[in-house]
Amino acid sequence: MLKLAILGFLRDRPMHGYELRRHLAALTGHIRPLSDGTLYPAIKRLEADGLLVRETEPGSTAAPRHTLHLTPAGVTALLERLRTPEQLDISDENRWFTVLAFLRHLDDPAGQAAVLRRRLAFLEEPASFFYDEAGPLDAERITDPFRSGILLIARATSRAELAWLHDTIAALDASDGQDVTATSG
Repeated sequence: MLKLAILGFLRDRPMHGYELRRHLAALTGHIRPLSDGTLYPAIKRLEADGLLVRETEPGSTAAPRHTLHLTPAGVTALLERLRTPEQLDISDENRWFTVLAFLRHLDDPAGQAAVLRRRLAFLEEPASFFYDEAGPLDAERITDPFRSGILLIARATSRAELAWLHDTIAALDASDGQDVTATSG
């Protein structure tokens, strides 16, 4: 997901490494803190793969700044990853939020709706954090108040997300290539 997030933020605009790190931390830092030992090797790999370039610009102090820019190949890689996310990108909430954060870069409403439909199908499958021999357990069948709380919170979150998905898919389906950000609030 780090690759997707780097490409997505650089699609928004060029940034220097420190600024990019702040944006990445805001998106995922509460889940998985991002160290320099993870970020800068990832940037170097993306640079070696031709997905981004580093340009030296004068800094506000004596030291020059290295600003990262997405290449056309980087844009293509980003769009392909958004168009066809891995199943784990759909099912894992943290990874899903990263896909969702940059899905607007996929300028095709039908393509965006297809990705959202995959998430919708995943959420509509019976699931739980806890199972017995008969299958998934719901909050009403669990006596442990803490496990029941997990399920109640997850149910409320899923209902909100399902409503949003249905509304946004309908808006995307109804659009003729228009910007749907105002209608899918």
